[in-house]
Amino acid sequence: MIWERIFRGTPAGGRAAGRIFPLYPGFSHRVYSNLTALLLLALAFATPGQARDKKVLQYGEGLIVNIPIPEPEVEQAVEDAADNTIIRGTKEYNKDEYIAGAAAASSTPLFAKWTEGGRVFYKVRKAALNPLGFKDSADVGTLAVRYVVQPQGDKNTVLRIDALFVEDFRHSVHKSDGSVESAEYKDIQDRLASVELVKRETEEALEAKKDRQVKERFSSSREQQDPDQETLGTPPSTETAATATVPETFSENAPASGDSSSAYDDFAGGTLEQRVAYLRRQVGRRVKAPGAALKSAPYHSASTMKSLDANAEVLILITTPYWYGVETHDGDHGWLRRDQLEPLP
Repeated sequence: MIWERIFRGTPAGGRAAGRIFPLYPGFSHRVYSNLTALLLLALAFATPGQARDKKVLQYGEGLIVNIPIPEPEVEQAVEDAADNTIIRGTKEYNKDEYIAGAAAASSTPLFAKWTEGGRVFYKVRKAALNPLGFKDSADVGTLAVRYVVQPQGDKNTVLRIDALFVEDFRHSVHKSDGSVESAEYKDIQDRLASVELVKRETEEALEAKKDRQVKERFSSSREQQDPDQETLGTPPSTETAATATVPETFSENAPASGDSSSAYDDFAGGTLEQRVAYLRRQVGRRVKAPGAALKSAPYHSASTMKSLDANAEVLILITTPYWYGVETHDGDHGWLRRDQLEPLP
């Protein structure tokens, strides 16, 4: 309707039109009002488009974050993430959740040599097919993720993550839109949270263990005292005091860990050494042949803290459906799979 009025107008040289709009005598005042409204609408719709142009996705910015955790712990979590053969935040096919088949590497020519300090880790996936989230990517090439861990004082760590895809044929470098960096950082966050949870549970278990030991020793000391001496308020005999502080060692006469609770009743009247030995066997295990790797966290991809020989004895602190949180004779704390341990003989 508006455009019809514009082209139809009024007769050329019309008096009213000529008086109001001398430059365009064929147009009426109402037509100009409609044109003005159209121009304002066009400007209104153009403004959001210009705003969107300012928010164009930035490629290759990477991710830099300050983590309030000491550098050794962050470094361990990053190393585990680099070793897990998965690159998150991208995929080759729509049905995929991530890209598998990656391998940890000490270096890669896809990135320039890092010279700004800290420790650097790489994860590389060769023969990747046009991974999602890389600008103008095409064809087959190599996908690489770089992690840089830098200490920031004693209690903080700076972590930097970058990702690149380089085509095999044209050697074109394609920068990430940030999805890989964000997803990899989320994986590292989960690992750090798991380690912090394990640390808290281990500390709580150790505190509970110390409390039990103090109570058991105090109770045993009271039981071993001569009633007449206790009534008179005299200290226990030398023999009794020594018995109350006997170190926790295994007794050959203590029942096996598989015995029922009645076995403990049979030893309830025994010596302190026998009772302590029985309780120790309830939480003690030994490593099956050929040995086992003590892990830093309860999952297979966690780093190995040390290797334990067959028949090495450990103390169970935390129990989960598939893992034991244990303490070695050397005082190390870590995790072993339940099927790697057996009861003490």
